[in-house]
Amino acid sequence: MQLPSSRRIAGIFICSLLIALQCSAEATGLAQKPEVAGPLKVLDAWIEAAVASRQEPGLSIGIVYDQNLIWSKGYSFANIEKRIPASPTTLYRIASISKVFTATAIMQLRDAGKLQLDDPVSKHLTWFHVQEPKPDAPPITVWTLLTHTSGLARELPLSYWNDLKFPSREEMMRLIPEEPAVFPPETEYKYSNLALAVAGEVVTSVAGEPYPQYVEKHILRPLGMTSTLIEPTVEATNLAVGYRKHEPGVPREAEDFIDARALTPSAGLASNVEDLAKFMSLQFRDGPAGGSQILKGSTLREMQRVQWLRPDWQSAEGLGFAIRHVGQQTRVGKDGAAPGYKSLMEWVPAEKFGVIVLINGYDADPTYYVNEALSIMAPAVAKATARPKPPAVADPAWTNYVGIYTWKHVDAQILIADGELIMISPESANPWDSRVRLTPAGPNTFKMHGGSQDGELIKFELDLSGKATKFIAGSYYRIRKP
Repeated sequence: MQLPSSRRIAGIFICSLLIALQCSAEATGLAQKPEVAGPLKVLDAWIEAAVASRQEPGLSIGIVYDQNLIWSKGYSFANIEKRIPASPTTLYRIASISKVFTATAIMQLRDAGKLQLDDPVSKHLTWFHVQEPKPDAPPITVWTLLTHTSGLARELPLSYWNDLKFPSREEMMRLIPEEPAVFPPETEYKYSNLALAVAGEVVTSVAGEPYPQYVEKHILRPLGMTSTLIEPTVEATNLAVGYRKHEPGVPREAEDFIDARALTPSAGLASNVEDLAKFMSLQFRDGPAGGSQILKGSTLREMQRVQWLRPDWQSAEGLGFAIRHVGQQTRVGKDGAAPGYKSLMEWVPAEKFGVIVLINGYDADPTYYVNEALSIMAPAVAKATARPKPPAVADPAWTNYVGIYTWKHVDAQILIADGELIMISPESANPWDSRVRLTPAGPNTFKMHGGSQDGELIKFELDLSGKATKFIAGSYYRIRKP
C-alpha cells in the first residue's frame, strides 16, 4: 500500500533519526572503551598543551572510525577578540581541501557517462587553449587536472594571494590562453590551483548547472553536510576568524576575508569537523551509488589509488587526494592553506581510521597534530575493535593431502601448520612468509591465499585409498612423491 506523502516523509525522518542515534551510540561506546578512553585523555592533554605552547588561535579536531565520528573537540578561540571558543561545529576555510569536492564531482559525472578522464579539457571548454612548451605535447586532459600533471602554472598571472582580490570566471577564461604551460602534460608533477579551478569549470559545463549548485545538490546534501559553505560570506554564522602569522609580543592580526570567486573549486569552501567526518566516512564505504553513497565503492578506491608516483616512492597523487607512506601505514588525504587558515584531513584506508584538524592560524602546522593523533589513537582503536579470532583447528581429513608434490624437480610441499593447510616452496628464502594458505572451497578443492595465484583454486586428485596423488592449480599440476 502506498503511504501518503507526509507519512512517507515522517517515516524516512524517523528511520534517519534512528540510524543517527545508533551511530552516535556506537561512537560514544567506542570512545568509552578502556582501550580508547585512556589514550584519548592523553591525546586531549597533549593537544591542549601544544595549542598553548604553539600559540594557536583556535583548533578543532575530529577522530573518525569507519562510519562514526568517535571524538571531537575544540581548543582556544574561533574569535580571539570576542572570546568565542573553537568547537567541532566551528567553520574554517578549508582552502585546498575544496579540491576533493571538485574531484568527487568529476568522478560522479564520469560514472554517469558524461565525460571520460582522458577527454581533452578543450572538448568540454571551448575557450580552453594553452600554449604548450613543446609542439608535440599531448592535450591537457581531465585526468591531468586532477593529478596535478597538466603542466599548468600554479596560478593565473595575478597577485590575488597578496591583495586577496580574486579573479572572476570571465577573467580566468580571458587570461588562461595568455599564460603558457610550464611543462608538457604527464611529464612532471606540478601543483596547480589553476588546474582545479578549470576542473570546476568542466563540472559546470558538463553538468549544465553552476558549480556551487551541483556540489550542493549532488555531494553536500546527500551526505548531510548541512554546515559546509561553497561560497562563504563574511557574515557567515560560526565562521572562525582567520589570523595572520604570530609575531612575538604583538597580538595576532585578523586576516582579511577571502572571496575566492573563480578559484572556488580549488580553494573556496568552508566546513567544520562534523561535516568533514561525514565525507571521510564515505571513503570507507562500498557498494553501488545511491543516496548518501554518492560514489560507488570502486570509484572511491580508484580516487585513493596511486595515479602519479613521485620519484622518492614515498608519496603520490590519487584523483584529488594525496597519498603518502608513514612507517607501515599508507595514508590518504588532503591539506589546505589559505591566508588565516590551515587544515588537513588524513586517513588510513586499511584501518578505516582518520583524523581531521582545522586551525585558524596561517602559521600553524596541522600535520603535527594529525601525526600525533594517528600515532596514539590508531593502535588503540584497532585494539578496541578487533574481533577475537578463534584458534584454527585442522580438519583430520587434510592429512590425505600432506606431502611433497613435484614436476621436473620443482617441488611444492603441502603440510598442516598452526591449524591451517598450507603450501610452501621448501627451497625458498623465507618459506613461512611466502606460504600459501589453503581454505576449503569444495570436494578436494581449496582456495589459495597468497602467492602469485592468490584467489585461484587448487584441486587434489585421490587414489582409491583416499590419499592425494596429484594437484592441479590453474594451468599447472604437480605429482605427489611416493
